Amino acid sequence: MNRILTIIDKEWAEVFKNRLVIFSIVFPPLIFTILPLVILSEFGRTAGRGSNLPPNFMATCGSLPMQVCIQLFTVNEFLLFYMLLPVIIPNIIAAYSIIGEKTTHSLEPLLATPISTSELLMGKSLAAAIPAILVTWVSFLIFVLLLPVGGVSPVVVEHVTSATWLLAIFLAGPFMAVLSVNFALLISSRVNDPRAAQQISVVLILPILLVLFGQIAGFIVLNPTTMLLFILALGIIDIGVIYAGARLFQRETILTRWK
Repeated sequence: MNRILTIIDKEWAEVFKNRLVIFSIVFPPLIFTILPLVILSEFGRTAGRGSNLPPNFMATCGSLPMQVCIQLFTVNEFLLFYMLLPVIIPNIIAAYSIIGEKTTHSLEPLLATPISTSELLMGKSLAAAIPAILVTWVSFLIFVLLLPVGGVSPVVVEHVTSATWLLAIFLAGPFMAVLSVNFALLISSRVNDPRAAQQISVVLILPILLVLFGQIAGFIVLNPTTMLLFILALGIIDIGVIYAGARLFQRETILTRWK
């Protein structure tokens, strides 16, 4: 554990010197917190747009006023935005983690130490995942606290603190962060260009975008059951990606043949 904590300290000392990384950690949560509040507040004052909502969602609104129904539909889309944060934020950190050290030739001395491959990858994974998870949780809590200030219906506030949202933010989010980080580490340990590692790692965003478009079209409805199934699938995929990353990390190749 001491070796893992040493890797985390080393990663944070290097990463947080980079202004671009700090910007990438602060800017997306700021946008994903302010933008939903503005849109929800505006939709709360707008009526007559119910015909644009999917019929299956309209059926769940019951006798709720149209403004509240619109806010409920809109806030569901922002749930997926919050699930994107644990994917977006650590991507730059993790993708640069191996390639950046290859470029500066600082990885070889590290690999020559007694630290094991699993300890090295665990330290780098936690160093990228922990900031993403904490920032996502903090931005979500700020979002919930500011909802009443923006004139959002209490029904919407209750919906945002329901089981579906809490499972997505506090369980699915960390699982997404772990998947994003370890997938980026896997890619960055196999390619020689940090930009290519980042671009390939972005493919993890596509499944979330498909869910977003499916929900907008009315084909997918997020509820506690579907969220639990999603979390279970994420857990299985995480285990597979972590195992693959440890198996494919060619420590000897980096030490002897990489230039």
